[in-house]
Amino acid sequence: MRIAKYFSVPLALTIFLSGCGNDEDNTIENGNEPEMNEELTDENEENNLNSNENLNEDINETNDNNQENQNNESINENNENSNMENEETALEDQEPLYEIDSNIAIRPIDDADEEIVLLTIDDAPDNYGPEMAQILKDLDAGAIFFVNGHFIQSEEGQEQLKEIHELGFEIGNHTMTHPNLSNISEEEQYEEIVHLNDLIEEIIGERPRFFRAPFGVNTDYSKELMEDEGMQWMNWSYGYDWEAGYMEKEALEEIMVEAPALGNGANLLMHDREFTKDALEGIVEGLREKGYEIVDPNLIK
Repeated sequence: MRIAKYFSVPLALTIFLSGCGNDEDNTIENGNEPEMNEELTDENEENNLNSNENLNEDINETNDNNQENQNNESINENNENSNMENEETALEDQEPLYEIDSNIAIRPIDDADEEIVLLTIDDAPDNYGPEMAQILKDLDAGAIFFVNGHFIQSEEGQEQLKEIHELGFEIGNHTMTHPNLSNISEEEQYEEIVHLNDLIEEIIGERPRFFRAPFGVNTDYSKELMEDEGMQWMNWSYGYDWEAGYMEKEALEEIMVEAPALGNGANLLMHDREFTKDALEGIVEGLREKGYEIVDPNLIK
């Protein structure tokens, strides 16, 4: 029993010292961990700062590029608007080269080209007016779009009228509701003509210069209104797109280019209709092949 007791003391001391040694090692190891964590934290913070700085630089660069693009777009838009205004001003300042003879044909005032024709589109903007205007614009061919007031009562119709006008086309008066003027009173004629002038001016900022009476029927009173309003009324040399045999593309193209009434200064009547729209390019090209140029209405007195 004594021997076991003596052996137990060293053994206990050894176990105690071993335990203390392990605690010291653990303390050292654990003591190193905070230092390493602090270094990693500092490194992460530095990396985060660098990443944020790079991100901010990228964002600032992107913003600068976006701002530069917006500025360039604004400059281009301003240049386009300025060019358009300059072109319009140049046309306004230019002396008229043509006048309307007998309220139908277009005649040169002095030495202007005689081999010209005028294109006119009635009953706009019904369904195809903006498309017809774009086709003519692409062909560099002018025209007068004679407007009916009942087509521009809606917001959509007013937007179509603006689109036609902004493409550079002359807007004419074709009465509010397309009546035969000889069948209505003078007061009603005034409403049909002058109130449409007011409405068109409200929409596009300009009053019409030209008037075409429905069915070509003018009255003494409507002619007086033309003088009061400073307008020119006109009829037409020929037109076919209301006749049954010409309500399709190929037939209309052919007759508008081969019509007996075609000649210098002819005033061609067409309408806002799908088959007429489809025939427009062929008509313009056919007229030019025969030596006629399409007159710009801005050059008409």
